[in-house]
Amino acid sequence: MKWIAVLSGLICLALSCTPAVQEVNLLPLPKEMKMEGGRVEASVPEVVWVDSIPGSRLNADEAYRLSVGRDGIRIDAVTEKGLWNARQTLAQLTQDGHIPCCTITDWPSFRVRGWMMDVGRTYISLEELYREVDALSRFKLNVFHLHLTENEAWRMESLRYPQLNAPETMTRQAGLYYTQKELRALDAYCRERGVTLVPELDMPGHSAAFERAFGFGMQTPKGLAVVKELLEELMGVFSSEYIHIGTDEVRFTMPEFVPEVVAFVRSKGRKAVSWNPGWNYAPGEIDATQLWSYRGKAQAGIPAVDCRLHYINHFDLFGDIVGLHTSRIYDADEGSPDLAGSIIALWNDRYVPDEQAIIRENNLYVSALALADRAWRGGGYQYFNDFGTILPESGPAREDFLDFEERMLPYLDNLSTRYVQQGNARWALSPVYDNGGDLEAVFPPEEGEWETERVLTGSGFYLRHVWGPSIVAGVYPEPRPNSTVYARSRLWSDAEQTVGLLFETQNHSRSEHDAPDPDGAWDYRHSRIWLNGEELLPPAGTVLLRKGWNTVLVKLPVGAFSTPETRLVKWMFTCAFTTPDGRSAAPVKYDD
Repeated sequence: MKWIAVLSGLICLALSCTPAVQEVNLLPLPKEMKMEGGRVEASVPEVVWVDSIPGSRLNADEAYRLSVGRDGIRIDAVTEKGLWNARQTLAQLTQDGHIPCCTITDWPSFRVRGWMMDVGRTYISLEELYREVDALSRFKLNVFHLHLTENEAWRMESLRYPQLNAPETMTRQAGLYYTQKELRALDAYCRERGVTLVPELDMPGHSAAFERAFGFGMQTPKGLAVVKELLEELMGVFSSEYIHIGTDEVRFTMPEFVPEVVAFVRSKGRKAVSWNPGWNYAPGEIDATQLWSYRGKAQAGIPAVDCRLHYINHFDLFGDIVGLHTSRIYDADEGSPDLAGSIIALWNDRYVPDEQAIIRENNLYVSALALADRAWRGGGYQYFNDFGTILPESGPAREDFLDFEERMLPYLDNLSTRYVQQGNARWALSPVYDNGGDLEAVFPPEEGEWETERVLTGSGFYLRHVWGPSIVAGVYPEPRPNSTVYARSRLWSDAEQTVGLLFETQNHSRSEHDAPDPDGAWDYRHSRIWLNGEELLPPAGTVLLRKGWNTVLVKLPVGAFSTPETRLVKWMFTCAFTTPDGRSAAPVKYDD
């Protein structure tokens, strides 16, 4: 389902050099596109400012029309936002100094398309933050939500109250914070790339660092006065009209605190954003809400940003990407005055000292590209609650995801990710066996006794999703504890070869404090894996495939869905064969 196929023999007659157009992967996919055949040399486009883009129904300030032909390259745009979007599409179209002849009319379905990084708990280097802005803005993501404060630390420099940044007030990565000069430069860098940086000072909860610095809490007269000063300091650094004030996960003891904070933000000519669930607002009392957890509810008259099931620190490397890309945003096809868009969020509750491991393990870039495509295009096929994170065996949702995956993969080369193509992988599941609470009781069925209860496609599967079947669907609509399932796959290798094995059966949620997997075992549930009859023990790393057919067998027992070792048990498995360097899927073919 490429938008631009290999066009051989089609020639723009007036062009002096028109070789066949190569495949071009556009992400996000434009709304309307017509290929004219042939290509022209890349050159400086003519920019024409217009009052409107004919055909664009939503978000006119971001719409554009791109025309590439024998007469040159022209961009029609209403604002600088539309011009930025057009230039990103033009950059993706350009190959070897040439651009295919085409006409594109495009606009986003949702006006907010972004990502959030929690730097309060874990300091993320400026180099990484710049890298994210630089990479993700190319795919028309336009909001960077920066969560600056937490119980662990206050990461924004305060010139008025430097004790907030003192090492003794921080319980993690003591002494690491961003200076106002650094944040001001980051804010400017975002603006230059069409991104609005929305800063958050979380209040009045998640504020233990504040209390350690001052000796009193935010919900006191002294605390409220200091908070206003800190907000004033913040607004002197960041240019966004929106200021995030938190308000989540806290018991409110000072009824006037939140209304006064909102009024103060507005008095400075800014708008206030608040988490939902959080403080209860009526229309007109807040400028936008950001929905978190399945309990988040949009309200008529208050613009909402859907972040409910987009906490990527809970995500599996493969399965949840299917759910994210195939799902409608807040179960709507497009934005409205009351539905602004969506943000993915990365929470760093569990401390990981290697920040690139944080980016890889949480699959930040792949998740962001999935959201970039869906939030721009709109539509979708579910809301995490139909087939959830399971890639359908057939139908438009499957074809759409495979098309997205094919368009996305070429952009992953320079990004920190472990994702490889999964759309062609196939697995057969056995019936569900009752293990009676003994996780080692059920033994692998013999080859001749193998019964296929269900066939799955992909590389990551929740038999029961971490959030449970009533919120996100897994393989089984009513999964039972004390069960065991076997999964089998057969793959063909043209020659004996060493390949990488990416295998896990828990994928710990990074906002949990679960115990690590026991030494020499994949998890506490006694999950096991065999390749051609030989058991593989962790860490597998690389394995040897023989020439011809290879059989993989995975045992997946589960007891209770919450245990002393793991509060959120994920009855799941991830299994992907990769090139030895882990950058691509291994050159194998799966049995139909």
